[in-house]
Amino acid sequence: MSSVSAPADWPAALATERLALRPVERADVPVLTRLWTDPEVRRHLGGPVDGNVVRIRERRCVGAPGVFAVVRRSDEAVVGLVSVTAGVRDGRTEVSYQLLPEHWGRGYAREAVAAVVSWAQEGVRPGSPGVVALTQEANRRSRRLLERLGATLVDSFVEWDEAQVLYAFPSAPARPGL
Repeated sequence: MSSVSAPADWPAALATERLALRPVERADVPVLTRLWTDPEVRRHLGGPVDGNVVRIRERRCVGAPGVFAVVRRSDEAVVGLVSVTAGVRDGRTEVSYQLLPEHWGRGYAREAVAAVVSWAQEGVRPGSPGVVALTQEANRRSRRLLERLGATLVDSFVEWDEAQVLYAFPSAPARPGL
């Protein structure tokens, strides 16, 4: 986990119809370790994370600012992770996400990412560059998700020896009094 800075008040807890998004707790670490080491999850993320890096992440993830455990409300199962990093990608706030494969195709990623993007946009100063998400060009599922959420393709480039695409989310509507 790189140094994450959250763009809005932290700690934060968000809720959707089916999900709770909250800071990572110690009990979540085994699920997150699986996310970082699962070849299918990591296929478009550079492959499974090295064991030494996993051990560092395990120590740093609990309560880390801007890192949300995605929890299914019906049974409190942790299904994934969404993180927000402010001030990257030319000053923009970046949202990233990972879900365990057995939870793909159920709309959880869409629900979680939409909630976190909305939260992140509340913390972005008016006039700042906004909220973005990066994915590999080859990751068609992730690209479709971002497009369904209203994000538009703004750049493509090679990073980490792979073709990447950068999507920008539409600006949040102006809030009264700002």
